[in-house]
Amino acid sequence: MLRRLFPHPYLTLTLIVLWFLLVNQIKVGSLVMAVFLGTILPHLTSAWWPDRPIIRRPLGLLAYTALVMWDVIVANFQVARIVLFMPKAKIRSAWVTIPLDLRSPEAISLLAGTITMTPGTVSSDMSACGKALLVHSLHAPDPDEVRDTIKARYEARLKRIFE
Repeated sequence: MLRRLFPHPYLTLTLIVLWFLLVNQIKVGSLVMAVFLGTILPHLTSAWWPDRPIIRRPLGLLAYTALVMWDVIVANFQVARIVLFMPKAKIRSAWVTIPLDLRSPEAISLLAGTITMTPGTVSSDMSACGKALLVHSLHAPDPDEVRDTIKARYEARLKRIFE
């Protein structure tokens, strides 16, 4: 019964939390709207989710979210320093190919979104075979270090969470 009502419970929970963050107030009307959206939207999009993602470690996902939030804050200061104080001639932008060990489409999407949300980097393409991401980095004096950091900091955690 609950499976039919909430086909993607994590998505429902995420939508409810995001709704409260957007409206920035806790009222009965906000709760009703959050539950309504959290129930209806997964049903409307379920045709595009034939298989539910398997999250093996839900607490790991919470820790990953906290890590990404921290990295976004730190990266904002790093990008501001680069843009405001680094001479243009010293900025070393680079395209970096990230080979993927992830196979879950949801995990790959989350990795690409994480890279894009973190200031200074953007995921711009995925290989046709789905085994590599092309990432642009604002300042990458050592592109291999950028690749290794993304794989160790984000991809390894996502692999533990989803696979």
